[in-house]
Amino acid sequence: MDGATVESVAKTLHVRLPAAATEAKAAHLAGLQDDGLIMAFVLPTDEVDEFVAQLKPEQPLSLREQPLARNTNRSTPFSHLGLPEPDLLAAVREGQVCAPCEDNLNWLKVAVAQVDDRTSRVYLSGVD
Repeated sequence: MDGATVESVAKTLHVRLPAAATEAKAAHLAGLQDDGLIMAFVLPTDEVDEFVAQLKPEQPLSLREQPLARNTNRSTPFSHLGLPEPDLLAAVREGQVCAPCEDNLNWLKVAVAQVDDRTSRVYLSGVD
């Protein structure tokens, strides 16, 4: 949707962008019944666990060692942001944050992929 910003998407997802976040990107994708919301940013790897803990995931994030055969989240593709799909990456920690969530947010998922020796990319996807 036109006018979507990192700040507006973060607000709808009920997430605060960490001060150390860089390369933040977000999109609000209009759907027929529900809207998709995606946000991604890079954090120092040693700050990722603290950020994820603030999301209060339903269970600890699981580690998926291998890429999936295809992107399972077609309604909220990160390719819209010029990023690789977390489903198609190896060694990704991922999990459900909430379902249902606050207000009109139906669900929120998080995935974390290492970028280099010092940083990781955090992917958030939700449906409103």
